[in-house]
Order: sequence, then structure tokens, then C-alpha cells
Amino acid sequence: MTTATRSAPRLSTTAPRRRSAAAAAYLVLGLIALAFLVPFAWLFLSSVSEHATLDTSVPDHLTLRNFADVLTGDNLHALVNSLVLSLGSAVLTLVLAAPAAYPLSRYTRRFGRPILLILLFATGLPITAILVPVYGLFVQLDLLDSIPATILFLTATGLPMAIWLMKNFMDEVPISLEEAAWVDGASGLRALLRIVLPLMLPGTAVVFTFTFALTWGNFFVPFILLVDPAKQPASVVIFQYFGLHGTASYGLLAAFSILYSMPVVVLYTVVQRVLGNAFALSGAVKG
Repeated sequence: MTTATRSAPRLSTTAPRRRSAAAAAYLVLGLIALAFLVPFAWLFLSSVSEHATLDTSVPDHLTLRNFADVLTGDNLHALVNSLVLSLGSAVLTLVLAAPAAYPLSRYTRRFGRPILLILLFATGLPITAILVPVYGLFVQLDLLDSIPATILFLTATGLPMAIWLMKNFMDEVPISLEEAAWVDGASGLRALLRIVLPLMLPGTAVVFTFTFALTWGNFFVPFILLVDPAKQPASVVIFQYFGLHGTASYGLLAAFSILYSMPVVVLYTVVQRVLGNAFALSGAVKG
């Protein structure tokens, strides 16, 4: 009687079962990619079509007239408003999230985990659930139609996720580096600014990009809190191309949608090229 145990036979990469599984996986990925690419194809084809409809078809004559028509002073002003709201919210979020995440990352307190769970819960709260009391507060404090006040509210709504991400990225920085700085006489704030934040630059870029994109695409908050049409961002102005009674201007809508998406695409491309492989959201998955 032998006591040796046999290991299960391993499937080679050319085994029929593995080839079938790989083919099924690629088929699913292909369908998902197609579901994403078809809307982009409609967007591009409609933007260069004279008579764009809901059909995704190649136009007989290509034209850039739609782009020329949407490049008006009001639309450019709306894009500037979006830039002010998004940059203001992203920078202010970084300034507040870094010192808030530092004690959660470096000190183990019994209230640390409940605070993290509260932050995680806050990230799932829909803004629409709290916008009515916030609107009432803005009216009472005479902050309605104020861009700085809107930036503050957008920062507050993005802070829970930003603190959560910053805390996880900060955990990756060895505390021994800070201890060496403390021995040399550096304060906690100086160690945070000179040691921790430079080493977690990729994570900081991720939080900045995430907050910027979140604010850039926010429609409901500026639509409610900014009454003056001259102060509304592009995410609200784009609504004008949907028209009334279903009479949407599809060509203008597609052209403005492409222009509206470009700042976020450019920001992501620049950050990805500058930071290279470090821009991988690796710290965001560590709880």
C-alpha cells in the first residue's frame, strides 16, 4: 500500500477546456468593448454629419460645421466655469484630505475603524438625498448662486472618497522614513509635507484626477445651486441641445459632448504619461 498522494493533473495552455474558457472570456470582453464603443462611434459620426439622427451610420458628406456652431462665447464661458469649479474643488479636496487621512493612516485608535466605515458609508450616499436641506441652507445664508460656496459643497461631497483613497495610498509610505525625519528635528506637519506627500505623488494625482472628473461631470449640484445662466458650467449648458418635446439637435449635441469631454481626457493622458506605471490605483484596493 503506497502512501504517496497524486496531484491533480494540470491543464496545459493548449488544453481544449482552457481554449474554450479563453474563447468564452474573449467573447464576453468583446461584447463589453462593443457596448462601450458603439456610443462613441455614434458620437463621432454625428458630430461630423450635416443631418445627424439617432442612427449610427457614416454620413455622405463630412463637415465640421457642428463644431463651429457650438464654439460660441457662451459655451466657452460655460467651459471656463466648469474649469473653475473642477479645479477649485480638486485642489481644495487635496488640501483637506491629506491632513485628514494622516492620523487615520499613522495612528491606531479604537475609533479609527468606525471613522473609516463612516467615510465608506458617506461615499455611497446620493447627493440628491441631501440637496434639499443644502438648498435651504444656501438660501438662509444667502449663498445661492455663489461659485465659491458651490465649490465648498462639491468639496464636501468628494472628501469622504478622497480621504479613503489618500489613507490607503499613505499606508504604502514606510513610517521609518518619517521617524528618521523626526530624529533630525522635523515636525509632524513638515514630515507630511516633505516626506510623505512627495512619495505618494501617484496617489495624490489619482485623487486629484478622480475629484476633477467627478466635479466636471456633476449636473445636479450646479443646476440647483447656480441660478444665473452666466455662472452655470458646461454640464448644465449641454442640456440646451436636448431641446423641447424631444427635438434634440443631435449634431450640435455630439460636437459639444466631444469638446466637453476633452479636458478630462487630456488630464488623464497627461497624468498617466507623467506618472507612468505608478498611476494604477494600486493603493485604492487596500482596505
